[in-house]
Amino acid sequence: MDRILYTAMSGAKQSMDQQSVVSHNLANVDTAGFRAQLHAMRAVPVQGEAALATRTSVVASTPGSDFTPGPMTTTGRELDVALEGNGWIAVQAPDGGEAYTRRGDLQVDGDGLLMIAGRPVIGEGGPIIVPLGSSVSVGADGTLSAIGPGEDPDALVDVGRLKLVTPDESLLRGDDGLFRPAPNDEGEVAALPADENARVASGALEGSNVSAIEAMVSMIDVARRYEMQMKVIGTADENAQRANHLLSIQG
Repeated sequence: MDRILYTAMSGAKQSMDQQSVVSHNLANVDTAGFRAQLHAMRAVPVQGEAALATRTSVVASTPGSDFTPGPMTTTGRELDVALEGNGWIAVQAPDGGEAYTRRGDLQVDGDGLLMIAGRPVIGEGGPIIVPLGSSVSVGADGTLSAIGPGEDPDALVDVGRLKLVTPDESLLRGDDGLFRPAPNDEGEVAALPADENARVASGALEGSNVSAIEAMVSMIDVARRYEMQMKVIGTADENAQRANHLLSIQG
């Protein structure tokens, strides 16, 4: 009887975890540049010195992200950029290191620091600072040009350039939602080199690659699977109680 509980219990837990992933994806269906999280499950034997061949549990398998490009939307906003191809924008992570995002809705804070979702955008020499009150535009190669208030178009000057990278391998999503390359043998995460050939489209944004319809269908499917597993646990408990009752009568 306990092997039924092993399978149903581990399956129910992984269903709860998968529901969290689906809910997270659905919550970010309108987030620019968001990459959907993937979640799969597979059955494995229970490990340990007292392992039995009949005991099987369920574990998460092939976790990762869906790197399918999202839909492009024209916004007309000068500080909105959409990455072309497999390009990524470098930003400063909370730990001070470098991380990458496909989100392209650039913002300028009160100090003139260029930001994406609250994280400083990294340029050729570190975080990019633009003159306050200036009109900023972004070129196809990521170069930022600014015109001061009341100045002629001839006064256009370059104030920095976005660090654009094109990774050779798939990036890993961190707990902060930013992406990084896989650690090396020493466990260190090295910054990717800038790609001079990477290009952006200004006045546009790449949307989330999450399909709201598919996410809703997946949420319903996971909820039904969890309910079925809980029914199996309840049935196993009832069978155990009946077996104990029969044994107590015979004794």
